[in-house]
Amino acid sequence: MIKRIRIAAIFAVLASLVLPMTPAAPASSGPVVIKIASIAPGRSPWDKALEQVANDWERLSNGSVIVKIYPGSIAGGEQDMIRKMRLGSIQGGVFSNMGLAKVDHSLTVLSIPFLFHSRDEFTAVFERMKPTFEKIIEDKGFKVVLWTMAGWINFFSKKPVTDPDDLKKLKISVTADFPEVEQVWKHMGYEVVTGDDNDLMIQLQSGAVSAIYLPALVAASGQFFALAPHMLAPSLAPLVGGLLLTDKAWASIPAELHQPFLDAVAKASKGLYDETMTLESDAVKMMKDNKLVVHDPPAASLAKWREAANGAAARLLGTVFSKEIYDQVTGYIQDYRKGHGQ
Repeated sequence: MIKRIRIAAIFAVLASLVLPMTPAAPASSGPVVIKIASIAPGRSPWDKALEQVANDWERLSNGSVIVKIYPGSIAGGEQDMIRKMRLGSIQGGVFSNMGLAKVDHSLTVLSIPFLFHSRDEFTAVFERMKPTFEKIIEDKGFKVVLWTMAGWINFFSKKPVTDPDDLKKLKISVTADFPEVEQVWKHMGYEVVTGDDNDLMIQLQSGAVSAIYLPALVAASGQFFALAPHMLAPSLAPLVGGLLLTDKAWASIPAELHQPFLDAVAKASKGLYDETMTLESDAVKMMKDNKLVVHDPPAASLAKWREAANGAAARLLGTVFSKEIYDQVTGYIQDYRKGHGQ
């Protein structure tokens, strides 16, 4: 359920956007069929957005490209989708941080807790990293059609947490599908409990876990905050989404349509981040109105969080994280902070 809600949140505001259309020459042979899988439920905002993309791409190409959407985890989870794209049974999919990390483990760097000190900092660094990330993904046989932000991930807990030592008294739920992140928390000295995302509510109700981390949109829509009513104010990590096609599928689309397709998606997604942040803010307000308590850690505690997370990541370089990509990201972070007097 969490995965479905999380991916639907990526394009929550895309449903209201319409792709611009430019003329294209009619196909000289049969249409190219692109099958795109999504774990978002049918008729969800993301499913509606995908259907809009399918309709507009068909019109952009005058019917030479037809997109078929398979929502509701028909093709399985993110790892299943990657496997089926490689086998050729589907040609595209929508992925979160976790799925992107399955394409290449170096993208796990996006999920390091407390790596980015501000949202503006992340935006600036990610813009500089996009060409590198896209090259990595292309080398694995995929084409990035769209990047988008789906919000930020926060801690929610049964008891107040402001200092790293507070968390050592709790058990953190970690999805079994993302063992790389599990290693980070373990190296930070915390007790983690792995499980299926579908079991999260049961884990909270039974007391098997007492701390979770997930986007505010998911905490609100899934009502998880009712059982974990304390939120740590600083965000842990960004939630990035990507719409990928196989390189074979991208090559099968007439070359003259490549740029119009990309331009159309870029225009449609303009302002998406700001709109998503508004939705996230509304979600936090709703939860606060329903007894969620947001805790701002003192500066000394926040420094301890960052030191612990960075230390854990450093110990995992070369195994869980790519040292080359980690060094590149942290280098851009330092450039940003120097440029902003930090």
